[in-house]
Amino acid sequence: MSQHGAALQTYNQELVKCLEEMKLRRAELQMQIDSQEEEKNNLQREIEKMSYKLTQLNESLAKRIAARNDYDRTIAETESAYMKILESSQLLLNMLKREATCLDQSLLKANTDK
Repeated sequence: MSQHGAALQTYNQELVKCLEEMKLRRAELQMQIDSQEEEKNNLQREIEKMSYKLTQLNESLAKRIAARNDYDRTIAETESAYMKILESSQLLLNMLKREATCLDQSLLKANTDK
């Protein structure tokens, strides 16, 4: 019977030793889990910050693009109107030159007729 008692005591010691080792492994694993959860939370906060910044940047960019498009439209309209003014000025100048030439010729003719 003492042999059975010794075997039982040996098994009990091994069982306690295995349980202690498992508890140590579990504690190490829990520390790794805690560390990774903290890292995950930090990354999640950074993602939220970056998403907010991205949203702000997209809104600002959209406003600036709209303003640029307004500038483009205004510039194009102004250039078009200016080109029409130039064309009209050129037509007016040509007409004035023709009239001046006709008046000069009429004056010359009137002077030669005297």
